[in-house]
Amino acid sequence: MAEDAESILTNGPYNSRPRWKYLDNILNRPGPFTDPDWVCGEPALEGLSRAKILVIGAGGLGCEILKNLALSGFKDIHVIDMDTIDVSNLNRQFLFRHADVGKFKAEVAARFVEKRVKGVKITPYCGKIQDKDDDYYMQFAMIVCGLDSIEARRWINATLVGMVDENDPDSMKPLIDGGTEGFKGQARVIFPTMTSCIECQLDMHAPRAAVPLCTLATIPRQPQHCIEWAHIIAWEEERKDITLDNDDPEHITWLYQKALKRAQEFNIPGVTYSMTQGVVKNIIPAIASTNAIVAASCCNEAFKIASNTNPFLGFPGTDNYMMYTGDVSVYTYTFQHVKKADCPVCGNLAKDLQVNSNSTLQEFIESLAERPEAQLKKPTIRTEAKSLYYQSPPTLEKQTRPNLSKKLYELVSDGEEIAIQDPAFQIAFKFKLVFEN
Repeated sequence: MAEDAESILTNGPYNSRPRWKYLDNILNRPGPFTDPDWVCGEPALEGLSRAKILVIGAGGLGCEILKNLALSGFKDIHVIDMDTIDVSNLNRQFLFRHADVGKFKAEVAARFVEKRVKGVKITPYCGKIQDKDDDYYMQFAMIVCGLDSIEARRWINATLVGMVDENDPDSMKPLIDGGTEGFKGQARVIFPTMTSCIECQLDMHAPRAAVPLCTLATIPRQPQHCIEWAHIIAWEEERKDITLDNDDPEHITWLYQKALKRAQEFNIPGVTYSMTQGVVKNIIPAIASTNAIVAASCCNEAFKIASNTNPFLGFPGTDNYMMYTGDVSVYTYTFQHVKKADCPVCGNLAKDLQVNSNSTLQEFIESLAERPEAQLKKPTIRTEAKSLYYQSPPTLEKQTRPNLSKKLYELVSDGEEIAIQDPAFQIAFKFKLVFEN
């Protein structure tokens, strides 16, 4: 029995072995939903094994995705993650062990899956998605995201939309995005420029409500208040010349130490490094079972797209978004999120922004971080005719600083278009200001 199990693990995935029989059954015969042009048998088997696929994120969701893709017949997988393994990850990120603490997630996850699923090659990159250029992303058949950051999702979404060349069908890379929030989760399939993109759906991920500055600065009541104080106030006071990078372990450690010291001053327990990461990056704690369900949905879609064996989410004119909720029983449903003509990324119209014309430019800039349809933290703003405010370089910031105290009606006209750039993204967002009064 032991020899049979070892044989199943060590042989290639398509040798009619019991472990892979389910793949043979799907890929060797047509079914009621099979694409009319689909060719079953060996071509389908080879096409799946040749497909090069990228996984972004090797955390709770990413571990599940890597394992599922390897067991679904994908043999050329790449993974990107810049984080290292923390002891708090071990309860749900099952590819890691205590001895792995401190090592890069992408590297450890790749080697673990390769060892367990013979014949699979997983290439890790330990760094940021922003480190890679368009040529890197162009090599993949599709991209699967298991990210815990809205900002990172928006970056890869804008990058893939920008890569599309209407004269080159291969430049359009399907994006399968999974996300979890406690007992809730979602999986969606995006065909850049063809279907609704992440920016079209941004208002479904509204930022959390801001804690009043007076509470942060005077009498914090919760450990999160101490972390926000370190994030918003202490950093600006002590390190304002350094741009805060939420993904830099040194920056997070500094914020954690500051928050911990303040919490001790007010006798507030509970500040931890992982909580600091969660507050600063707006991460909601993950649950292993939710990760497993959402990862399974993402990998099913990847399999269907690569093999054409069944209709997939995002197929023209069909549902492209799956929602899951497990807090009250178990419930899933799908719907079609429609592409928006005024999407700042994939649309061609400027999005309307309702504003108070008597607000100052400073107040407007501060509001952009909290607006569900914008969520821009360090905006540089200009109109077609003039620059309103630059965050950097220092010379331009100083030159445009006087505009911060001016009223919007003094700077722009009702219905005038503005362009907003944020260092977190490669594109300019187009908005049309609509005065409410």
